[in-house]
Amino acid sequence: MSTIKLAVIVGSTREGRRADVIANWFLKRAKQSTDFEIDLVDLADPLLGERHPMRPTPELDRFNERIADADAFVVLTPEYNHGYPASLKFAIDSCYHGWQAKPVGFVSYGGISGGLRAVEQLRQVFAELHAVSVRDTVSFHNVFGAFDEQGEPHSPDEANAAAKTMLDQIRWWAETLREGRAKRAYTT
Repeated sequence: MSTIKLAVIVGSTREGRRADVIANWFLKRAKQSTDFEIDLVDLADPLLGERHPMRPTPELDRFNERIADADAFVVLTPEYNHGYPASLKFAIDSCYHGWQAKPVGFVSYGGISGGLRAVEQLRQVFAELHAVSVRDTVSFHNVFGAFDEQGEPHSPDEANAAAKTMLDQIRWWAETLREGRAKRAYTT
């Protein structure tokens, strides 16, 4: 099989966010595999702006192209008030067909729940978009104390094992679904 185009979507746009630390850690893990070609889609970049998701703009067109080009996704999300950020909802809703028949994995973080409540909501949203969410996630509980000064988790064995498991599942689903889409177009 050829390389899997993996879009890693950083869903937080807040100043002072922990997403940068977690994204850097995760990207190091994903880049250890030669199976993935990674496209980092950081929603804090001036990618989408505060526009209506149904009105075309050059930024939205480029975002849609990046989603359509990807074979799989990893969504990195915090949990805010038992949910995920509005910036992530806006981005997801800005694209429809690009998500279809492709796998989605999650790296979440937050307080005591580690962002898992946000992930549960995102699973429902992606199911509606005909994407397949992989079972296993990477989750960081009490995120402000979870990493050292070098950006490594205090419990690296658990985090690294969770990332490997999720990436293995994404690889399998991406290859299987890409082969399926090549044999027969996915229609809704």
